[in-house]
Amino acid sequence: MQNISAGGVGLRFLFALILVLTSFNPSGYSYFHWLVNTITTPTPWLALTGIVLIVGWVIYIRASLRSLGPIGLSLAAAVVAVILWVFIDIGIMNIDSPSAFTWVIEIFIAAILCLGMSWSHLRRRMSGQADVDDV
Repeated sequence: MQNISAGGVGLRFLFALILVLTSFNPSGYSYFHWLVNTITTPTPWLALTGIVLIVGWVIYIRASLRSLGPIGLSLAAAVVAVILWVFIDIGIMNIDSPSAFTWVIEIFIAAILCLGMSWSHLRRRMSGQADVDDV
C-alpha cells in the first residue's frame, strides 16, 4: 500500500487547480474563452486541448466519486457553500464582484477534487481501513 504525504496532497491540489483554471477562469485566458473565440475555425490544437481537459476531468471526477461517493461530494459542496456564506456574512468576500467570487469558487472546486483524489489514502492513514480496490 502506498502512503500519502503533504507533498502528494499538494501536487494533487496543484494539478486540480491547473485543470479547473485552464478550463475556465474570469481572466479571459482559458480553454472556454479560446473555444468561444475560435469556434468558427477549429484547429487540431483546440481539439487536442479539449480532449486532454476532458480526460483530466474524467480522472478527477471518477476518482472523487469512487472515493467520496455522491453523499461525500454533496457534503463537501455543502461545506464549501457554508464557508462562502460565512465569508460573505463577515465581509471577507463581496458578492457584487463576480470575478473574485468565481476565483474563490474555482479554488474550492480544486480543493474538493483534491480531497476526492486523496481521500482513500487519508482515510486509510487515519483509520487503518483499506478500500476493497487496494486489496
